[in-house]
Formats: sequence, C-alpha cells, structure tokens
Amino acid sequence: MTASENAVLDYKALPKIELHAHLSGSISRQCLHEVWLTKKAAGETDLQDPLIEMPEGKHNYDLKTFFPLFSSYIYNLVNDAPTLRYTTLAVLRDFAADGVVYLELRTTPRAMPAAGLTEAAYVQTILDTIAEYEEEQEQSSRDLDEGRPGRLRTKLILSIDRRHTPAQAWRVLALAKQFLGRGSDNVVVGIDLCGNPAAPLDSQALSPVFEEARRVAGLGMTLHFAEAECSASDAELDLLLGWRPDRLGHVICVGERVRQQIVERGGMGLELCLSCNVHAGMVGGGFESHHFGEWWKVDEAVVVLSTDDVGVFGSPLSNEYALVTQHFGLTRAEICTLVRKGVDVIFGGEEEKARLRNILWVD
Repeated sequence: MTASENAVLDYKALPKIELHAHLSGSISRQCLHEVWLTKKAAGETDLQDPLIEMPEGKHNYDLKTFFPLFSSYIYNLVNDAPTLRYTTLAVLRDFAADGVVYLELRTTPRAMPAAGLTEAAYVQTILDTIAEYEEEQEQSSRDLDEGRPGRLRTKLILSIDRRHTPAQAWRVLALAKQFLGRGSDNVVVGIDLCGNPAAPLDSQALSPVFEEARRVAGLGMTLHFAEAECSASDAELDLLLGWRPDRLGHVICVGERVRQQIVERGGMGLELCLSCNVHAGMVGGGFESHHFGEWWKVDEAVVVLSTDDVGVFGSPLSNEYALVTQHFGLTRAEICTLVRKGVDVIFGGEEEKARLRNILWVD
C-alpha cells in the first residue's frame, strides 16, 4: 500500500465484523476500574485496583499469567448482575465506537451463587443488555451524526471449557438450545470450545456434546484450535475436525497435513488474532511472522481478523487491520475484500449477511 492509500483508509471508520471476542476479556481497564471504585466504596471488594493489577501498557500476558488473571481477579470483580450488565454495555459501546457493525461475543455461562445468579440468569442478563444497547442505538441518531458506518448488531456464542465435566458441558448446550432463536433477533447463534490449552481435553466427555451440537439446527460451531503445542497433537486436532466445526480460532500450531484438511473442507472460517498471539508469545518472530501471512490469500479458507481479548492485549479491531496493512502490505482494496469475505462465515443468518453486504465497503 502506498503512503497516500494508507492515509486515505481510516481503519476505525472501516465497517468491520468481529467473530472472536471473549466478553470478560474485552472489558477495558478503565471500565474495570469504575466497577472497582463502586465496589470499594460499598465495602464489597478487597481486590487491588485494576489499574494496578493490570497496569496500562502491560499486554504481555502469556498462557501462564493470562488465565489466572480471570479466575483470580476479573471473575471476582464482575460477580453480580448489575456489574455484568455494566461491563457488557461498556464492551458493546467500545466495539461500536471502533467501527464494528457485527459482533459475535462469546462467554462461558457462570453461576454467581452469592449474587443469586444461575447460569441461565447469567445468559439472560447478557441478552437483556444486548437488547438494551440495541434499543439505545435505535433511539439515538448519533451514528449518522458521527459518520459511523452502521449500527452494531450483536450475537452471542456460549462457550464450553475444555476442563468442563460432562454435566457442565451438557448444561451449556442445553442453555444454547434454550435460548437459540428466542425472540425476533435470534441472538444466541453458536457454541464454542475454549479454555486453557494446557488443560487435557477429555474427548469421551466432550465429544458427545459437540456431536449433538452439530445436529442442532441453526447453531454454529467454532473451536479454539491448535492454540499451543500442548493442544496440537494429531489426536486432538483430528478429533476436533471430526466434530465438523464451521470455524476455527487461532490455528497456530498446524502442520501441513492438518492445513491441507482445512483447505479441503472449503470455506472454513479462521478467526486469527494477531496482537493476542504476538503479545502472549504464542507465535515467534513478531507480527511479520504471524500465520495470517500464510492464510489470507488461500481461497479455500475465510480469514476473519479478530481481537480475542482487547481488554487484556490492548489492540482494538481497527488496529488489527492497521497491523496487517503495515506488516503484510495489504492494499485498501484487499482490506475491504478481507472484511467482506468474512460475512460468509458469520452465524447470524442470511438476513444479517445481506445487511452487512450493504454496509461494507467495496473498493
């Protein structure tokens, strides 16, 4: 891309889709700080200020420090319905302000017994908050006033953790079925496999759940896949591909045999998260060595740039597009094509695909 082309393309104004964003990991440090101030004043927390626990500018959380950040800190701060609503609203507003017009947000249903919140109530709270935000957008004309490309539509993916017991996994699938297609907007659209890749995957426990999920009409399937060497054995990758997922997340530690299997599937979505992978040390050699460079021109796969955990790694989706322009030399036309191609693998249905194709730029 020439300097003049680079100056013309405003990555924030570019209408974008985000398909791999974890709710808890997308909460900004400032938002967590605001929650902390409220709880501290009410005597409801002994946790350290998030701005100290997660200093501004610190983004190098690796697999050993990343997961404890949630289990020992963020989950203990976002621990009731009002806080869940407040942080979810903040996440939606942040994505919209960054030019995201379609978001698939994922979360593992969490019961909060001390707050009287069941797993189902947790999901319902998020769905109510999404509806509240979309109503907020309907009542406001600021999208047009500020030159935004279109209003944000949000869908929800429910995640099964690879450490889940069979009972836990089946409960998540039951919730997906329960909320699937509820209301006119069909907000719950998919199921995900997530969790610390260092944790063993119990194939006997999880395979029946994901095989059943595949039979649920209208429920998309995405899997964290080959995220680290420890979760990239031939046995595990063959098992996951055998579940016939629609999309794969990360796709880092993939050999030629598995790469060819992905290509042969034709049209599989690949959710690639550059900043997360580089800052967490999941790939070597920096941004220019990221496997985005191997995949984005492969016609048989659909690459979708994603953030993963923008609250932790500090790179909004607009910056991810700037990074691939900088390190891989994509032109303005190639960036627009990349965004538009991703529409093919969303879980939001044909009507939403049509809306997005009308919104997204053509160059």
